[in-house]
Amino acid sequence: MNPRRGYPSDISDARWALIEPTLTSWRQARLDRRPTGEPAPTDLRDIFNAILYLNRTGIAWAYLPHDFPPHGTVYSYYAAWRDQGIFAQLNYDLTGLARAKDGRDPQPTASIIDTQTVKTSTNPPLDTQGTDAAKKIVGRKRGVATDALGLLLAVTVCAASVSENQAGIKVLDQAKTDHPSITLTWVDTGFKKQFADHAARLGIHTHVVHRDPDVRGFSVVQRRWVAERTLGWLMLHRRLARDYETLPTSSEAMIHIAMIDNVSKRITDEATPTWRGTY
Repeated sequence: MNPRRGYPSDISDARWALIEPTLTSWRQARLDRRPTGEPAPTDLRDIFNAILYLNRTGIAWAYLPHDFPPHGTVYSYYAAWRDQGIFAQLNYDLTGLARAKDGRDPQPTASIIDTQTVKTSTNPPLDTQGTDAAKKIVGRKRGVATDALGLLLAVTVCAASVSENQAGIKVLDQAKTDHPSITLTWVDTGFKKQFADHAARLGIHTHVVHRDPDVRGFSVVQRRWVAERTLGWLMLHRRLARDYETLPTSSEAMIHIAMIDNVSKRITDEATPTWRGTY
């Protein structure tokens, strides 16, 4: 790796040890398919640090600092890892390790599902956007499924006009595919009978958590606060404060990257610095 001054977003040696085998295996499989078999000159850790830097700071690809590899090179690796599901695989593998460290079975049996509507930039095509009538936001809707620790089990991104039921069904299907052991899910009152019936067909019981009608203003709602906290973790990554991605699959990949950053720190007992008090 080229010598340079480190950035706060750079991955530590301990965290890189968790991630490097997957990326090295991916590159070796790629090299094996090449007629020459020549080794790639680019350092994978530099590439991954550049992606973490972009995810954390929210800059455009062309604005990556010059001490990283060229932004076109970084993007080509990012796009390949996105399209081949490497980010999702890393996130789910690390989630299993984090659950085991917490004394839980690596495979979850329950999930919490929630959605978040975010505004879009000028990049996304109009046919991938919509208007959330309830929140009066033009943009996209993120559907997330987390475990009881708030670790990401599945994520989908769609137009904000898609109903809670449809977004929830999509993310539940993905969660059940990747984690067949799930038999219970908690949701809020925005999810209706259509969602519960679909969950039942998958062998999943739906528990709708209601707010206490006697409490005014903000209150912590049982189980639902876990998914809300996960959405809050995502907001520490400025690339996710608004949806800048042309493709919804890129939006999903950026969420996986943010959670890889979060979960790998959980495993290695490293702190996650915030932007507060840094100026």
